[in-house]
Amino acid sequence: MINRIDSHPISTPNLALDFTQAVGTVPIVRLNHVSKLCQQHDLYFKLESCNPGGSIKEKNAICLVNRAEAEGSLLPNGTIVESSSGNFGIALAMVGAVRGYRVKIVIDAKTSPTMRRILAAHGAELVEVPLSAADGNGSMQVARMHKAQELARSIPGAWYPCQHRNPYNPDAHELYTAREIELAFNGAPDAIVIGVSTAGQLAGIGRYFKQHYPFTKIIGVDVAGSAIFGTPRFAYKMTGLGLSFVPPNFDRSLLDIAYTVSDQMSFSFCHQIAKLEGLLLGASTGAILAGGLAYARSHPDRNLSILMLNPDRGDRYLETVYDRDWLKANQIDLFDRSQLESEISSLVPIEF
Repeated sequence: MINRIDSHPISTPNLALDFTQAVGTVPIVRLNHVSKLCQQHDLYFKLESCNPGGSIKEKNAICLVNRAEAEGSLLPNGTIVESSSGNFGIALAMVGAVRGYRVKIVIDAKTSPTMRRILAAHGAELVEVPLSAADGNGSMQVARMHKAQELARSIPGAWYPCQHRNPYNPDAHELYTAREIELAFNGAPDAIVIGVSTAGQLAGIGRYFKQHYPFTKIIGVDVAGSAIFGTPRFAYKMTGLGLSFVPPNFDRSLLDIAYTVSDQMSFSFCHQIAKLEGLLLGASTGAILAGGLAYARSHPDRNLSILMLNPDRGDRYLETVYDRDWLKANQIDLFDRSQLESEISSLVPIEF
């Protein structure tokens, strides 16, 4: 019997009893064309977009549900309530589908039609928070979380994991993602680039590598306008990165370097990745690539192995990041390839 808290979700390499045991086996691919820096450094994507539901958040969802079941916080036929802009909600809906839970996901008016359809297809019930609840910078996160907490209190037996504040959120990445990286590299790469939102990936992977491979640099990436790194707040279109507050799991001591990346640069790199590397990846991947390239550029005299975590796939952004009309409506002009090479030089590491 698999211990649902401590063991890896995968029972055997080929025969999973359900999708929850197939999460984590994803390819790591080298980038060769998206930048001139690919010729000097070994740049890799860990394609968490290849998980069964298309995102790294499936690991968090499975681990947190497993723990809640073991502790009795989530009982058979219970209800899962969560606030999510997409991926974590989808992952919870998938787990709910195979384990018989009712799933209610709090979204907001900015949640894309694609995300809504995927959530509904898995049987999730959607509860929408209106735009009038946004804060001064247009963020809906706190309003969504308040609504989720209110719902959970009103439903008997409901469980609210609250990914943004759950202290166990990093466990999936300390137990699984970090060790998958270690196995792939037969040790560790020179640097790992991680998108920071709930800080689960940063905390889990950062703790493991700081303990076992302290020479590996941990590089955090966030969207410009987010509050996490203490930089100026303003509205942004990115989903998957950024928060209007600093999450409890954020530990800046785990970071060696951090960058914030604009929507314009992030989305431009998404288009270049698709055209030059054949990979249609999610919005935050463009920002994560930008951070990896900026770090590579700062080491002109060394050959570095740099691993970047790709959190999700791009088909769920076809109506936003990959839609020219949406970009135009939001006044986002994409950089071309040559412009991106020069724009990387404008990314300056954040001083903590």
